[in-house]
Amino acid sequence: MSFLSSIPWWAYLVGIVALIFIRDIFQKKHTIIHNFPVVGHLRYFLESIGPELRQYIVSNNREELPFNRRQRSWMYASSKKENHYQGFGTDQDIHESGYIFIKPAMMPMKADPTHDWGKACPSAKIIGPHRAKPYRPGSIINISAMSYGSLSSNAISALNQGAEMFGCYHNTGEGGISPYHKNGADVCFHFGTGYFGVRDEHGNFNLDKMVQTVKNNPSIKMIEVKLSQGAKPGKGGVLPGSKITKELAEIRGVKVGEDVISPSFHSAFNTIPELVDFVETIAQATGVPVGIKAAIGKMELWEELADLMKLTGFGPDFITVDGGEGGTGAAPPSFADHVALPWVYGFSQVYQVFQKRGLTQKVTFIGSGKLGLPDSAIMAFAMGADVINVAREAMISIGCIQAQVCHNNSCPTGIATNNKWLTAGLDPKLKSVRFANYMKNLTKEIMEITHACGYEHPSQFNMDDIDISMGDNNHTAPLRVAYGYQKDEVGMN
Repeated sequence: MSFLSSIPWWAYLVGIVALIFIRDIFQKKHTIIHNFPVVGHLRYFLESIGPELRQYIVSNNREELPFNRRQRSWMYASSKKENHYQGFGTDQDIHESGYIFIKPAMMPMKADPTHDWGKACPSAKIIGPHRAKPYRPGSIINISAMSYGSLSSNAISALNQGAEMFGCYHNTGEGGISPYHKNGADVCFHFGTGYFGVRDEHGNFNLDKMVQTVKNNPSIKMIEVKLSQGAKPGKGGVLPGSKITKELAEIRGVKVGEDVISPSFHSAFNTIPELVDFVETIAQATGVPVGIKAAIGKMELWEELADLMKLTGFGPDFITVDGGEGGTGAAPPSFADHVALPWVYGFSQVYQVFQKRGLTQKVTFIGSGKLGLPDSAIMAFAMGADVINVAREAMISIGCIQAQVCHNNSCPTGIATNNKWLTAGLDPKLKSVRFANYMKNLTKEIMEITHACGYEHPSQFNMDDIDISMGDNNHTAPLRVAYGYQKDEVGMN
């Protein structure tokens, strides 16, 4: 028997601990570990799993953000066709400031009980009725801008296949249209300052490429020009060269292995008249409706845009208002937390700008920013939104656990990562059905609440149909009083 084999196992353990003890004392990088050798490592371990401890053990059902456990449970159950009801009444504090009350009618609308109200509900408005190829979205709820590269190929495939099953459109995000966006769903082609997929060799917008892209992809029903997004409005970004694979390079129109910079501003236009000309040029060249997307802050240029549209009759066919609380995109905390108005404030201000100029029937208003729950969606329709886009809610429906590591390529569910091992665990065939189920249940509940309030279509909601708790002794007030306007009546066109 050798000497080493005669040493008991615990002696090895003591030796390892002793070595760690000595190393900890002499290292100068971490004060806690130096002052408390060995046991100080426990502090960093607990810190690393802090989000998981809070999510599954510490936080109650209503505490977490962006989406609390109750909200996520409803989305998960809806996507899996499980029981998403609750018993014994609400567990929310219905007297808290900002709480939403939807007012039911004394006599609900008589609806066919045999009809499948979970089917897609078409938009009340046609987008760009004067364009060569006008478009009426087949669903009032659709997929917001999330690009391939930001999301994995399997995640994009699952969402597109699910969108085709349900009947909604799929926004490409600013990464360009990929093979994974081509599974049958209608597509909104979205681009930002990087002009990915429609750029020349110098990174400038190329109209010929835009025309060819639309021609080659009949699924593209409209085009969205991103001015800013809720996650980081007014800030550009860098896509590291290490992430630029051959496939991504071909899709985005960039070079393999080279850093790609998205400026904070557009090179194709600098002023409101130039923006309007840009939109009209694309619309005339492609035939499809063209709109803009932005998070909201200062209002002067919005007023200038509305004035010019009133004067000339030209301008975007739709406006997507993104809330400052939005954000599948990675962003510095200062931007994500403080830059741009929340959706309700930003949307109400933009809507009123166009309402005062009599333009609300000309423009389709799209809302984006935590609107993928029935109560939030109905409030958005009551405030003037015609269509709603969902992003993080769509991710949750296909398995996102709100790990909040979208920015470091380590998403444990294979959604917001390009790690092949992690992505392989996401089955597009299964998850596409989950997304379609979520959309069916969301639509079904929206339609049931619509009927309970005496209406046929969600676009009929107005701002007197919803009260908001004002806190203290102000009790409640209709949205009309809280935000100072009444939305215009929408007729099916």
